[in-house]
Amino acid sequence: MAGLRGFFHPKTATGASSLIPSPPWHYSGDLITVEYRTDPARVAELLPHPLELADEDPGAVAVIWADWQSCSGAKEELLDPVRSQYKEAFVVVRCKYQGKTYSRCVYIWVDKDFAIARGFHQGYPKKLGSIHMTRPHPYGPAPRIESGADFGATLAAADRRLAQAVVTLREPVEHNGFVNGHAMLHHRWLPSVEKGKGLALDELIETSVSSFEAGQPWAAEAELELFDAPTEELARLEVDELIGAYYRQVGVTWDGGTLLEAGASGAE
Repeated sequence: MAGLRGFFHPKTATGASSLIPSPPWHYSGDLITVEYRTDPARVAELLPHPLELADEDPGAVAVIWADWQSCSGAKEELLDPVRSQYKEAFVVVRCKYQGKTYSRCVYIWVDKDFAIARGFHQGYPKKLGSIHMTRPHPYGPAPRIESGADFGATLAAADRRLAQAVVTLREPVEHNGFVNGHAMLHHRWLPSVEKGKGLALDELIETSVSSFEAGQPWAAEAELELFDAPTEELARLEVDELIGAYYRQVGVTWDGGTLLEAGASGAE
């Protein structure tokens, strides 16, 4: 009997039904980033052992909205847009591990199942959500990417709005923030199927993009609001002080990561 094929579930005789293909995965997208400061204790409570708060600006948080087109190595998904287009909103903090500063995604919502599956493989804690962003366009009433342009972004999950932002582009700058500017430090977790057995998969991994290109980053003025919801805790990362906001178009490729530790998180 021939072996089953497919990078992810469901595995079949041909592998064509796999929810996601094998890496590399390529992404082209528009990003809205809003950075702010919260109580560092609220960041610390999201960092499992052996991670620690970053030494500098430990309460810094970035909320990022992204409108993506993505594909695998063959790029066939770009001609079947339902398989390539999705949006996400994610929340990044910084942490320290063995003296090195990393970025870490602590919350993330996406609007397609294949994006959730990729996130589980990469250690992103993805959930299903409703994400919307103002899109730029050179004609009609849509904003251009220029000084004074206004962009809105919203996030909802389970029928509750969790976050909303309005950014007004101000001027070109050299970078688009610092919170999401390091290699990512994530955990890959999977509970054992046997009760009381803890985690069957418990890995601390480092990942970063294998290639990156980007357009001109724009600094922006921003308004950001977070909202309470019965099954979400984003609002615990209260906005104490806005740091900055940015708009940028990027292209990246992800092609695997590095295992740093196994079985050391103590997570339940």
